Formats: sequence, C-alpha cells, structure tokens
Amino acid sequence: MNQDLWTAVEKYLVSTLIHPDEAINETVQANASAGLPAIDVAPNEGKLLHLIARIQGATNILEIGTLGGYSTIWLARALPPTGRLITLELDPKHAAVAEKNIQRAGVSSLVDIRVGPAAESLARLHADLLIKKIEPFDLIFLDADKPNNPVYLAWAIKLSRPGTIIIGDNVIRDGEIIDANNTDPTVSGTRTFLEHLGNHPLLEATALQTVGSKGYDGFAIAIVKKSAA
Repeated sequence: MNQDLWTAVEKYLVSTLIHPDEAINETVQANASAGLPAIDVAPNEGKLLHLIARIQGATNILEIGTLGGYSTIWLARALPPTGRLITLELDPKHAAVAEKNIQRAGVSSLVDIRVGPAAESLARLHADLLIKKIEPFDLIFLDADKPNNPVYLAWAIKLSRPGTIIIGDNVIRDGEIIDANNTDPTVSGTRTFLEHLGNHPLLEATALQTVGSKGYDGFAIAIVKKSAA
C-alpha cells in the first residue's frame, strides 16, 4: 500500500474534476477550527454522493451522522428547491458547527438537523411515516457510529420505498472486516451490517473498496426492491 500515491492521485482527480468551492473549503476549515474529527468524506466522495442523489432524482434524503455538515451540503445541493434533507446528529456541538456551515453554503432551507441518539430519531421518523406526516426517503446515507449500523439499516429499510438507495460509508476498515475474530465493535458491527445487506430479501447490494487521502476503506450501496410494509 502506498498512501502517498493514493493521496497524490486523489489530489489530481479533485483538481481536475471538482471545481474550487468556497463554501466547501470553509466547511473543512470550520470543522478543523472547532476540533471536529477529520473524518468527513473526501471531496471526490462528496461529489459522488451528490451525483448519485441527482441520478436518483432524490427529493427526500436522510443522512445518519451529520458531523460538521460536509456531506450534508453535497447531498443538499442535489435537491430541487422543494426538496428536503433530514440529518441526524448525536453531539450538539457538532450540530451547531454543521448548522453554521449549512447556512454559509446557502442550503439551510433544505436541511433539517435533528439532535439526539439516531435510533430514537429514526423511531420518531417511522412514526411520522406511518401517520403520513412524511414521505419515504429516496436516498439514505449511513455515516454514523459503525457498531449501530445494523440498527440503522433496519430503520432505513422501514423508511424507504421501492427504489430507495441506501449507502453505507467506511465498510472496509483497513481490510479488518475479513477477520471474523476481530472483536472491535466497529469491525464486528460493519461485518453484521454487510451480512444483513447481503441476506435481506428486500435488498440488492454490493460494496466497493476505495483508497485515497482517507486511507484504505470503501462503501456499500443497496437498492430497496419492495416496500417493507
């Protein structure tokens, strides 16, 4: 593995394919200044999320794990003016930083940040779905605490419709996912998440390995074949 090469290639791809963006750059700087962990998706990965949302024609997006709002901004920019993005964040400090970043990027009218344990927020969203207060989501991005990804996936399926895209980030864990004896909760949770993706009768899924400035990792993507109802 050559981290220097991965990073250099990523810089080339970003400089060639992604135009300079003041709001995105300021978000990265604001997150660093606030002491947030540097675990945002890379710029080319943010653009990939944006393009997937546009290809999907998404009008309703759910993000589990806001952090400083970096991926939130990429996703929100894919929405039409009447669209909405609900993003869930546990840490009030992170949510406050994200709110300022989202406002600076000019997408506040599209984004609803909900603070608290994600499982509780997801349960409330499901209750709202059942009484028709909200519509199913077109795209759901899972990028929060990895041990709970199986729980988040179960809720995501309940909040989806046929054709909903579900994306899970950080699913390779530097290759540790192939070690069935690894007791790290982030690894075992990711393994369980991938197994659920592969075995669930309502899903068609795959996963890709990635390399870049964030190291060796990857993402999983699934499509919902039919409603869970």
